[in-house]
Amino acid sequence: YRVVSDIVGSNIGDAGRPFIPFIFSLFLFILICNLLGLLPYSFTVTSHITITFALAILVFAIVTFVGFWKHGLHFLSLFLPRGTPSWLAPLIILIELFAYLARPVSLSLRLAANMIAGHVLLKVLVGFVVVMAVFLKPLPIPLIVVLIGFEIFVAILQAYIFTILSCVYLNDAVNLH
Repeated sequence: YRVVSDIVGSNIGDAGRPFIPFIFSLFLFILICNLLGLLPYSFTVTSHITITFALAILVFAIVTFVGFWKHGLHFLSLFLPRGTPSWLAPLIILIELFAYLARPVSLSLRLAANMIAGHVLLKVLVGFVVVMAVFLKPLPIPLIVVLIGFEIFVAILQAYIFTILSCVYLNDAVNLH
């Protein structure tokens, strides 16, 4: 809880305190789903793009709602940075709008792709342990242990990254630029 609270505080500031329960729940859900996928005969829920996209859409909707709730129509100034020349404004607005709308896609794809890649690699290599053990004797087991340790690290890191990016997006809504 302290780690997530510090993440929210450092990314959003004191205005982010009301979002700590949401961010903490999001972090725990992703972390538990990632780690449960490492158990034998289990399924990594966060490797499904529908789950990660639903989480990303939830973050996107909350960020958009908070932005309009806190700033009203002034929230749209997020799409036009101060000091932009007027002749360049239409292009910048289009680029910023595209980047804003691409957030849920990139957030969901990043998590799903990392979970799929690591877990599939690990499960394929574990499937070959029996074959490798015939030729390499004791080598496959330490290799699998190291890979499992790496996958645990990746599972924690991906939950952390999703949390950090959610806080960064919330910061845009709460504090604007």
